Amino acid sequence: MARLKPFILSLAVILADQLTKMWIVMTIPEGTVGHSFLSGFLRIVHVRNDAVAFSLGSSLELPVKVALFIVLPIVLVSFLSFLIVSKRYDGELTALERWCLAGIVGGGVGNLIDRIFRSLRVVDWVSVRMYGLFGMDYFPTWNLADAAVVCSVILLAILLLFNHKKA
Repeated sequence: MARLKPFILSLAVILADQLTKMWIVMTIPEGTVGHSFLSGFLRIVHVRNDAVAFSLGSSLELPVKVALFIVLPIVLVSFLSFLIVSKRYDGELTALERWCLAGIVGGGVGNLIDRIFRSLRVVDWVSVRMYGLFGMDYFPTWNLADAAVVCSVILLAILLLFNHKKA
């Protein structure tokens, strides 16, 4: 039963992600800015991404998109879920590392829900001004699922780096 505890994080991420996306879809017309804060530094918008990070793959054919954006993520989420519950990796994965994997699973499932039920289009809604840094006025729009994946991957990388150094 203790092995299933990290999935509490997965469920929390999925729930928060889907509720915020539902709020965006219900209150902000697609392609518009709903709210702007801190002189436009942070904007709440409603955009749909039909690809992956930074709109990579938007021009791919439908069968390729289904394979890369639905089938492959399902395989990856399943594999990460196996790692979380598997006794086989007890000596290699700490409890915190399993929780990081659960954060990745939650974010992955959050975006998979969109891809499956919103015609391969993920609802993104957080837009942050970059003031020309890296040639961008605004960073590519993202959502809570994206944030969960990125934060979990960064923390996992740090944990694995320091655990590897100890070994």
